[in-house]
Amino acid sequence: MNTQNTSESFTSRSARYGVERRRKRRLRGVLLSVVAVVVVAALGAGFYLFSLQHQFNSKTNTLSIDYSDEQQSSRPVKDPDDGSMNILMLGVDHADDEQSDAAALDGAVNQRSDSMMLVHIPENREQIYIMSLVRDMWVDIPGFGQNKLNAAVSLGGVPLLMQTVEGLFDTKVDHVAMIDFEGFRELSTALGGVTVSNEIPFTANDTDYFYPAGEVTLEGDRALRFVRERKSFSDGDYQRVKNQRTFLVAAVNQMLSNDTLTNPVKLYGIVDKVSPYLTFDSQFDAATLVGLGMQLKNVDTENLEMFTMPTAGSSTSADGQSIELASELAVAEISEALQTDTMAEYLAEYPPE
Repeated sequence: MNTQNTSESFTSRSARYGVERRRKRRLRGVLLSVVAVVVVAALGAGFYLFSLQHQFNSKTNTLSIDYSDEQQSSRPVKDPDDGSMNILMLGVDHADDEQSDAAALDGAVNQRSDSMMLVHIPENREQIYIMSLVRDMWVDIPGFGQNKLNAAVSLGGVPLLMQTVEGLFDTKVDHVAMIDFEGFRELSTALGGVTVSNEIPFTANDTDYFYPAGEVTLEGDRALRFVRERKSFSDGDYQRVKNQRTFLVAAVNQMLSNDTLTNPVKLYGIVDKVSPYLTFDSQFDAATLVGLGMQLKNVDTENLEMFTMPTAGSSTSADGQSIELASELAVAEISEALQTDTMAEYLAEYPPE
């Protein structure tokens, strides 16, 4: 990756001390939502499995990744014997969008992704590694030069973001999946409410929605507001991310409970209500998801290793943007781990805080 001299381009704060910061964990829940649907579908049987697949395919959105021949030839080449899988997961909050076609994101749009994660599924399918990518990380965007990572979406949509991530790690991204945050509301309703263990009591800004500490059952608008709220917290977005993680782990556990898996009507309702808020690349259809779900049937929330890619500190770009410096060490080590399917070894050497 091309990098500029930080002394010329940035007014660095923590980076000048050589300190590599590990950002607080961010889990925006895209993977858990998708994996939950996959596992539920995979556990179906006979005609019911077929029915779920048909419903899923007919309701989800498809994202076309149309690269030119030149772009395709410049992508990293994956070893044919490499059975691992890399999935770029995106979370988008359209709460304030006025752009009707923002959900497509197949070209330049007036929007940046709310969250980005690179998911690595090893060849043995015994674990899932979920790496959050800091959206303000200063990287090289093909054709546009240095900018924040999430600027790639506004400059060229998801295809350009894929190119940027592939260029950063010199590793091929196999699939893309995206969820709109509105899907949380529908998921909570389909499950008949999601019971979470709330860490901090709060009242959502400009509402009368109070969330006491302890066990709280969330459904509908109250569930959506729980995962969106940030203004009520001193650390804003960080607590919002924690709440999203809390909600999603609880939702997945409920989806994988016997009460759900043995209830065909409930299963069908979940797929029916949540599918419209999911978008996949054209090669990532229900049959592919079911096959992956079968391979991951022994993986649960205890087998999800979640961490945020380390950065080299906060800075200010030459044009005055507040940014996060990419850690050259982390990029090199993670690139090696992705290419050799050794993410477990990387995390053993660099355990997330």
